[in-house]
Amino acid sequence: MKLYLGLDTSNYTTSAAAYDFESNTVRQSKLLLPVKEGEAGLRQSDAVFHHVRQLPQVVAGLEIKSGEKFSAIGVSAKPRNIEGSYMPCFLAGVAAASSAASVAGIPMFETSHQVGHILAALYSCGKLGLARPGGSFLAFHISGGTTDCLLVKGSSKDILCAERISTSLDIHAGQLVDRVGLMLGLRFPCGVELEKLAMQSYADFRFKPKLKEGSCCLSGIENKCMDMLRSGEKPCDIAMYALKYIEAVINSMTEYALSKLGDMPVIYAGGVMSNMIIRKRISESYEAYFAEPCYSCDNAAGVAIYAAMKDGCLL
Repeated sequence: MKLYLGLDTSNYTTSAAAYDFESNTVRQSKLLLPVKEGEAGLRQSDAVFHHVRQLPQVVAGLEIKSGEKFSAIGVSAKPRNIEGSYMPCFLAGVAAASSAASVAGIPMFETSHQVGHILAALYSCGKLGLARPGGSFLAFHISGGTTDCLLVKGSSKDILCAERISTSLDIHAGQLVDRVGLMLGLRFPCGVELEKLAMQSYADFRFKPKLKEGSCCLSGIENKCMDMLRSGEKPCDIAMYALKYIEAVINSMTEYALSKLGDMPVIYAGGVMSNMIIRKRISESYEAYFAEPCYSCDNAAGVAIYAAMKDGCLL
């Protein structure tokens, strides 16, 4: 049996996953970090503390059976594979993975949270073949920390090499979702509740966002939503307004990238892309592939698969 452990300690979720190469199946276990009601996040020191507390419970949640042994461990060590990318919360996962690998005498492979998201999305939609050397595709990583459009190429050395084509020039899509949600009295993180609220709206909003060399700006929409709230607009219409604008932005960014790079598959990953309102129009317009919701939100499946690929499987 070829079994691989993945650990991811992102800003708001403690995640573990076990990838079974023979059956091509994933077991997942995860816990959100506790955020006090009304607050919009955590300090990094608090995030590290909660990850350290939650990791034993999350790993135990994988229910590893007697006789099951891991061949290698994958861990997200930083947000993105670029110089200077760093967040203290990932130190908790790296420490746990390094200790476990040393005790078990197996290799540990570090990657980025972003690569983990992309690989989880590829696995979820049955497109892991795109990660083989020579493969290339467009990937969107849309979350609270990124609004990135990436040209991704398979690599025998690093598994995936990603070049950023465009991004948000101010706040990120996930930040907009949470800020509008908190504005409307929802609990952080607000994505699921904001989508439910928006589904009650019958308003029809249409946008044509202006991009700057493919990159977007989103902070103005937060201000617009605040103006709508002050003028007495329905909360469900405000929620729909924000989500439809994000949909329009991602659609425009996709159009821009494909016009520059030519037609290719497009993979959408990250927690924001689990939103069905945002996905609907995009899925009808391109050769688009979406991660299932449990692989869109923060998870460790991709880093477990990364370990398998670094260990010589799947390539």
